[in-house]
Amino acid sequence: MARPESSGAGSAPLFQRMAVIGLGLIGGSLARAVREKRLAARVIGADQRTDDLRAGVELGVIDEWAPSVAEAVQGADLVVIAVPVRAMESVLAEIQPHLSGDVLLTDVGSTKTSFVQAVESVFGCWPDWVIPGHPIAGSEKSGITAATADLFEKHKVILTPSEQGDTSKLRRLTELWAGCGAMVLTMPADRHDEVLAATSHLPHLIAFSLVDTLAGESDNLDIFRYAAGGFRDFTRIASSDPIMWHDIFLSNREAVLKVIDHFTADLAGLREAIDTGDGRKLLQVFSRAKAARDHFSKMLSGQAYVTTMSQKQVTFKLQPGGSVQGDIRVPGDKSMSHRSIMLGALAEGVTEVDGFLEGEDSLATLQAFRDMGVTIEGPDNGHVRIHGVGLHGLQAPRAPLYLGNSGTAMRLFAGLLAGQAFDTELTGDESLSKRPMGRVADPLREMGAVIETAEGGRPPLKIRGGQALKGITYRMPMASAQVKSCLLLAGLYAEGETVVTEPAPTRDHTERMLQGFGYPVTREGATARVRSGGKLTGGHIDVPADISSAAFFLVAASITPGADLTLRHVGINPTRVGVLNILRQMGADITVENEREVGGEPVADLRVRHAPLKGIAIPEDQVPLAIDEFPVLFIAAVCAEGQTVLTGAEELRVKESDRIQVMADGLAELGVKTTVTGDGIVIDGGQPMASGTVDSHGDHRIAMAFSVAALRATGEITITDCANVATSFPNFRELATAVGIQLSVEESGS
Repeated sequence: MARPESSGAGSAPLFQRMAVIGLGLIGGSLARAVREKRLAARVIGADQRTDDLRAGVELGVIDEWAPSVAEAVQGADLVVIAVPVRAMESVLAEIQPHLSGDVLLTDVGSTKTSFVQAVESVFGCWPDWVIPGHPIAGSEKSGITAATADLFEKHKVILTPSEQGDTSKLRRLTELWAGCGAMVLTMPADRHDEVLAATSHLPHLIAFSLVDTLAGESDNLDIFRYAAGGFRDFTRIASSDPIMWHDIFLSNREAVLKVIDHFTADLAGLREAIDTGDGRKLLQVFSRAKAARDHFSKMLSGQAYVTTMSQKQVTFKLQPGGSVQGDIRVPGDKSMSHRSIMLGALAEGVTEVDGFLEGEDSLATLQAFRDMGVTIEGPDNGHVRIHGVGLHGLQAPRAPLYLGNSGTAMRLFAGLLAGQAFDTELTGDESLSKRPMGRVADPLREMGAVIETAEGGRPPLKIRGGQALKGITYRMPMASAQVKSCLLLAGLYAEGETVVTEPAPTRDHTERMLQGFGYPVTREGATARVRSGGKLTGGHIDVPADISSAAFFLVAASITPGADLTLRHVGINPTRVGVLNILRQMGADITVENEREVGGEPVADLRVRHAPLKGIAIPEDQVPLAIDEFPVLFIAAVCAEGQTVLTGAEELRVKESDRIQVMADGLAELGVKTTVTGDGIVIDGGQPMASGTVDSHGDHRIAMAFSVAALRATGEITITDCANVATSFPNFRELATAVGIQLSVEESGS
């Protein structure tokens, strides 16, 4: 029953005796991987089929086999149950009296709540040493002879520990799966079953059903003979083990029935659309599905594994020095990209958008409107076609609307959705979930909206539909274009007039774009007014290049000797040019060329050349006009001669991060001293920037600002947590390296 121990050196194994009950494809592959990688000192197998046990020893899958499951688990510090899900309870009952006191018990089943119920039935409670698991891996082949040590490499394994579970055992089990090459994720058991019902169980059910239906046709030979590749690819999963899937569907009955009901209703809707010739409905479904499939890893309201459970860890590595030369166009303005989708969706008729920013935040906004029944074609190289539904044509989404990392989207959506007839919930990623939303929730409540937030006024936001909104006169305590836009959008649905007065000018894209769509907005100095009852009419929008994205290159060229860079088609809206005004006051050589107006927005080409900068006291009236550009302006200040003082910038503390403190901390890592104040910072210029590692705290603008800093650094700069750069500037790396910044990117994780 035994074979000699494997030879080979290495670190101490994670477990001494691992018992695997059930040597099919999954159990056998896990046993083989653990044994070959020496993650356990001994691997013991147990199975009803003695021939498979003998084969397991001969093939090197296990070290030895036991004649019964009771003998296999005796003295084991790791027990893995790899039997069909409906056999779990009987196996648990058989091994329960023989488990050692320090055992870790896990499984590999495709359903988790059924395993939890089986454990509680046998043990009378939930032991803290039980950790359910499910490897998302498989093969058309089955049995011990198909077992392979690389089955789990680069595949996900989901663990569903209880909140009271043993954390040390969870860590060891995670290390074991990681040692097999898997990417380990955790989530609640019931959520696991819901996700798997939608993404695995339903597709298998459809494949089985489709093949069974077509096999019953009288001319089935031709059907299968001439089937195209898509049919073969989709129905491949119908060759899976029928017994296994029989057990899975019965064990995950409730979650599967729920998703079948949703799918059946949608399929009936498509049948009706085909029957009645409703091409608009077909286009809506197909375009939404294509976009969801193309971007499933970034959105789908948190349905995709990568969105719900993990993200890649992205690190920037920058070599010191470099040149800045070239002629480039940065991506489209993010603020306008958001608003073009929102107002185009609420307009009557078709809206064509060019220059749309295809970053994750803007795509999340686009997907949210698809989830509310809006047909949107694209994006295709920055072109989007929106089939507007009118101010009152949105439909209730089935699930929370996932807005990624975008505070702009969440705050504007709050106003827009407060006037709808249906309930909605707005969620975002970890960073967005920490940002305050009380600044929009509070005035919306004054208008009659019913909004629930998490502790501290943070997301998720739950907005109750069907409320009668009333216009208010609101004097904003702090300048914020997002708050102003939120209230103006709510005003489209409110009785009477909504009046918003800001303490200092902020970007006015919402007012300009509403007027561009034919909706009357009155602007008098710092006050904007709207009344409900109007309509928006679709048209064409050409989104200018984003001046916030251009800012990184404006500073890069300004601080780099010999630099000469042209930035094309940049939006120079008067409420956005604070960065130009501040850099020019510091002595920057920036020439505005080819000024013109496109779709109501002023644009121009900007040529910037190196010039010696000097420190200044930044005028407070410029702060709201450059609020997003300050991280990189801090880098300009470090490279300037003399002192730069920023005041009146409290808003920076509630962005994706506390940008004042995070920038100060990052500069300190590079040897630059600053003085942080409650509403700003003092930077003494001329200090050298050394090598160091900077934590961007998931803030895209922090990451890009320190990338620019490398041009004047004396050593390599490493910037961590940079994945969110894609949210606002998806091709930053390509443009940065094209102009001469020495940037490389490292990725890890899933």
